[in-house]
Amino acid sequence: MAEQVLNQFRSDKELREDCVAIYESLGMDLNTAFRMFMERTRMVRGLPFPAVLPDTRMTRIEAQKAIDDLRAEAAGLPEMSLDEINAEIRASRAERKARE
Repeated sequence: MAEQVLNQFRSDKELREDCVAIYESLGMDLNTAFRMFMERTRMVRGLPFPAVLPDTRMTRIEAQKAIDDLRAEAAGLPEMSLDEINAEIRASRAERKARE
């Protein structure tokens, strides 16, 4: 296992509570979410999302509804193995590269 380090930072209490609630509804804790953020940052060598200002701000209720809608949409999908997911990603990247 790689050497572990402690990352600490300050945040607004309400922001943290909102994020904790969202991650818990996704079945993960805050530490796992931040590790995922850091891994994705390393993969894309930058921010793992577009850094643009949104036209509107989503409320917590709207965000929860969007998560619930995505869960309902995904409920009927068959489970995929990591190999199947990676194969789809490779195929999509190859298709995108062929169009370039």
